[in-house]
Amino acid sequence: MTDMTSIYNAGVAAGTIRPDPAQTRVLPEFDRIRAGLMQPQKRGLFRKAPEPPRGLYLWGGVGRGKSMLMDLFVDGLGDIPTRRVHFHAFMQEIHNAMHEARQRKVPDALDPVADAVISSVRCLAFDEMQITDITDAMIVGRLFQKLFDAGIVVVTTSNRIPDDLYKDGLNRQLFLPFIALIKDRMVVHELVSETDYRQNRLEGAPTYFTPVNDTTRARIAEVWADLAGGPAEPLVLQVKGREVELPAYRNGVARARFYDLCGKMLGPADYLAVAEAVKVLVLEDIPSLSRNNFNEAKRFVTLVDALYEAKVRLICSAQAEPEMLYLEGDGAFEFERTASRLREMMGKDWGT
Repeated sequence: MTDMTSIYNAGVAAGTIRPDPAQTRVLPEFDRIRAGLMQPQKRGLFRKAPEPPRGLYLWGGVGRGKSMLMDLFVDGLGDIPTRRVHFHAFMQEIHNAMHEARQRKVPDALDPVADAVISSVRCLAFDEMQITDITDAMIVGRLFQKLFDAGIVVVTTSNRIPDDLYKDGLNRQLFLPFIALIKDRMVVHELVSETDYRQNRLEGAPTYFTPVNDTTRARIAEVWADLAGGPAEPLVLQVKGREVELPAYRNGVARARFYDLCGKMLGPADYLAVAEAVKVLVLEDIPSLSRNNFNEAKRFVTLVDALYEAKVRLICSAQAEPEMLYLEGDGAFEFERTASRLREMMGKDWGT
């Protein structure tokens, strides 16, 4: 188990980390938490357990290195029971477990669910905390109160300051105590860096690969590996009772094939949820479009519109250049706008 500052400096020395004053300023917070977690646990009947350290709410713009710092922190905790998970995926697990508890007629479905989390970890490391769903908003305060009361330390990244969580959400006044709880139990630190490392990795690099073949698949796989920076997990989004699955997700970057998103009965709300959940989408194997796959083509148009409006970076492999993807059949004329948007999204400044 190594302190965060040493791990970071070793990365700088090895050339895997570019030194950034904004990042080095937050390292003492990680080291403070690590030192607190290393304190001996309660031993003996009359011995009082040490107070857990305050957690950390690290927020800032996209691509500033928040997830990278989180990974370094978790990797340096050694045997301390820690779980690093995307916040949205964690909340989906909580909802599913609460549903099972209700099936067993448990009086308060949250109690056994929270107890299971508390018994398994001492530190929860969340990536990308965001609250957009009212079902999350209504239980997250009670859940976190139970976790904090049990001494669980929470470290999270977010693109939003706490006061902007669940902004303009339904019944937001019921959510405000959770914001107060965050400020009380966690240090809120803004990562102010002038450098967008994710954008820099893409700057000057191709984002549209054609045609679809072994060569382009290999090239897009290299881009994915660079952006994801480690093993990915599926991300399942709940949209109006439906599940929308992104097969691979890590650090704000998702990877899917055309038919994962456009070959299924998905609609505008589903694509808006995807655009809200990811910062970069790697979409593979876009086929030639025509009257033979008209429904898939319509969904693709809707997906591109959602990504475009949300300024999501799109990296894709397609059978043809944007202007040549849809040459005949109903919708070919309307597709010209989509082709134009795809071409614009290929620009080096897109998403900044």
